[in-house]
Order: sequence, then C-alpha cells, then structure tokens
Amino acid sequence: MDQEDAIPLHLLRLVSPSLPVGAFAYSRALEGAVHAGWVQDHVTARDWIIGGLEHIFAATDGALFWRMIQALYAEDHAGFTYANAWLAACRESREMQLEDRRMAEALMSLLKALEVPAAQNHACSGLTYPASFAIAAHRWHIAPLPALKGLMWTVADAQVAAAIRLVPLGHVMGQRILIEAVPVVERSAAWATTLDDDDIGNLSPAQAMASAWHETQYSRLFRS
Repeated sequence: MDQEDAIPLHLLRLVSPSLPVGAFAYSRALEGAVHAGWVQDHVTARDWIIGGLEHIFAATDGALFWRMIQALYAEDHAGFTYANAWLAACRESREMQLEDRRMAEALMSLLKALEVPAAQNHACSGLTYPASFAIAAHRWHIAPLPALKGLMWTVADAQVAAAIRLVPLGHVMGQRILIEAVPVVERSAAWATTLDDDDIGNLSPAQAMASAWHETQYSRLFRS
C-alpha cells in the first residue's frame, strides 16, 4: 500500500459520527424524498443515496474539494478561495445552503478550539463544509485522495443513518447499503480528480425539489 492509499487514523477521527459538526441533524433532502414517496424501501433508498453520491456529490463537491485540498498543499490561497466560492454557489436550496454553512462553522469552531493555525486565518462564515474538511485534512497531513474518499464516506454514512430512521430501514439493510457504497466511493473519488472545470456541476432537480418542499413540510425530523 503506497502513501496515497493509506488511511491515517486522523482521517478515521474526521469521518467519525462523533465529530461534533451536527451532521445527524440533516438528511440532504432525503426526508423530502421519503415524504414525496420517491424513497420507500431498501432499493429506492440505496438508489437515492448511492446515485446521489456518484452523480451529484462527486461531480461538484468532490471535484471542488479536490481543488481546495490541492490548493492548500500548494499554498494557493486564491485557488482555495475560488473553489470554495464556486461550491457555495452550487447549493440549490436555502436548506442546503444552511446545512453546508452550519456544519462548516461547527467544524471551524472545533479547529479553532484545537488551535489549528489555519483555522485562525479563515472566517467561519462563507466556508463550505468541504472547504473546512480540507483545512482539517491538511492540518493532519492527510493525503488528498484518502481525504476525498473520507469526505464522500461521511455523506454515505449520514444518509444511511437518516434512512434508517425515515424509511425506515433496519440496521442490517443500512449496512448493506454502506457495503454497496464502498466501490462507488472508490471509483467516484477517482473520477472526481479527473474532471476539468467545464465538467464540474450537478443537475439534480429531484434533490433540489425535495429540499425546497422540505422547507415547508408540516412534520420534520431533520433540518434539511
């Protein structure tokens, strides 16, 4: 195993559900999709979670995270700022914007409390969560590709946790989805690193609609 493929223990800490960023409070529009009847069992939950990871997250968050962490290692502040602003502009609903911003603020507050030097130089407001995750990964010398895979894993893990409560799914079915997500994360992360600027972007009307409808949904478990 070469250094680029190694999984540092600090990465396991950053992808742990115990990281205090409030990820448990958000469903990334999954609750809206369940309410609309689009997600109602193991198969539709798997397709929603894994499909979104591969075709939405990788093509936008993944590709721009790759640029941000590369910029940090190259000490390219302008490149980091540009990629972060680009990603922030891609959020398609108010809830998605708030989720991204609040989780980023929580992680940056944690990094400041842990006296991470780079966290002192960035304002919490305006950062996306992938940008704050890149700062954390850079601080603990996590190579870009494992960091990208870790970020993508946090999405799959949080979505499965939400699906267990919402669909509802049993924990065994949740684990089946996560097992199926492993090769998807591997190939999607590799693909995200190859995208040119013109290839970056998502087309996710169903997710955007579910998120927008969720803002006025009568009864909700999650904040997005």
